[in-house]
Amino acid sequence: MVTRRLCLLLLTLFCLPQDGLFAQNVTPTTVTTVTTVTPIDAYVIPITGAIGTPNLYILRRGLKEAIVNDVGIVILDMDTPGGRVDITLEMMEMLDRFDGITATYVNDDAISAGSFIAAATQEIYFSPRGKMGASAVIQGTGEDVAETAKQKIESYLRANIRVMTEDYPYRSDVVRAMLDAEFELKIDDEVIKPVGELLTLTAKEAVKEYGDPPHKLLGEGIFESIEDLLDARFGEGNYTIRDFEVSYSEEIAKWMNTIAPLIMGLGALLLFIEFKTPGFGVFGIGGLTFLGIFFASHYVAGLAGNEPVFFFLVGVLLISVELFLFPGTVVFALSGLALMVGSLLWTMVDYWPVSTEGEGLGLTPEMFAEPLVSLIFGISIALGSIILVGRVFKDSWMERNLVLETAAGGDGRTIRDERESKLPQAGRKGVALTTLHPGGRVEIDGQRYEAHCSVGMIECGVTVRVVGSSDFDLIVEEVSS
Repeated sequence: MVTRRLCLLLLTLFCLPQDGLFAQNVTPTTVTTVTTVTPIDAYVIPITGAIGTPNLYILRRGLKEAIVNDVGIVILDMDTPGGRVDITLEMMEMLDRFDGITATYVNDDAISAGSFIAAATQEIYFSPRGKMGASAVIQGTGEDVAETAKQKIESYLRANIRVMTEDYPYRSDVVRAMLDAEFELKIDDEVIKPVGELLTLTAKEAVKEYGDPPHKLLGEGIFESIEDLLDARFGEGNYTIRDFEVSYSEEIAKWMNTIAPLIMGLGALLLFIEFKTPGFGVFGIGGLTFLGIFFASHYVAGLAGNEPVFFFLVGVLLISVELFLFPGTVVFALSGLALMVGSLLWTMVDYWPVSTEGEGLGLTPEMFAEPLVSLIFGISIALGSIILVGRVFKDSWMERNLVLETAAGGDGRTIRDERESKLPQAGRKGVALTTLHPGGRVEIDGQRYEAHCSVGMIECGVTVRVVGSSDFDLIVEEVSS
């Protein structure tokens, strides 16, 4: 038996999408005019172009807004030639999270991936030029899939199709006919799709009725526009359309989100380099810019709000307090670091709101799994780069250029040597003026210095001994009584 995880892994090898197992179990309806007292809100979400990450983000944001605003019906305004199977499966799962009516308006193509996404909605409508079908599994290059792999994938897809469409008289067989060239679609002794070809339905063919009592083959109706569709579905004046607009900035942000861990890691690295160099310049600006892009990409794509940005800035403020006002206290630095890391994690969590009726997922541990992996990956990039810069290139030409080879008053190396010559030499003793855990201040030979202990902590008033120095302070140890 092929497990679901193995099947999904196989599916991601191919570009043109397949079936999904997350459709809602709703008895099919026919288009009739319904008189309502309170107008229903209709949300129209465009699904256009090749099915990929941009469409995934658009659908996710649209459905979240629809849940928050208690929208009654979501309509996918679809015109797609197909796309990625893994994205298709995610989009089909998302549709199941919306408690209202889901519908697809095929305007004008729902080919391959589009046919499966449309089949995951409760109702399917067509424009007069609408077409739906041709959903065979092929590779991204357009080549056929190896026969054994194809059989496994199609078997998995057909099982999901049966689950997804069990309450619809013909939808399961119709979608299978779009997927399997060897399947014959036959109703009432009429062969709709013979063996040896894939099914692609026109609008008129999709709404043709079969059986006794008669049921439409796939579509609920043909309409010139979504407004005409809603007039027939709810009655003229009994609905309000809430348009969904996709901006250019959102398209850019959706693309940037795919490289979010790299952006986060580069931002942290540049801020570290800025911290190691005099003043504030290009590295600090670059680091803040990268982190700003990281937040912006998730916010515009509908994955985060303003709260993570606020807590990240509070974290930066607390670390600044630790560095410049209360060095060595640790609590400010740890609190700030926790807020910064927490905000980075939160901005990647795909949280779905709970409706006013209490329906919805809320927060679950599974929501944090993938963002946590991305966060660890981003932090690893930053730490690895920091180690590379700090250790491998120490005292190299690159480091000398980063920290300014020349400075006010002379050569950078000369100034560093002069500074080190004035510091207390190893073995000199003094007293801790503050508690060192690990950083703080010490007094040696009547002079005060910034210092830190290499292990543990040192209490205020304890005698200390110099064991070395770093770029910023002395390294000391406690002298035993």
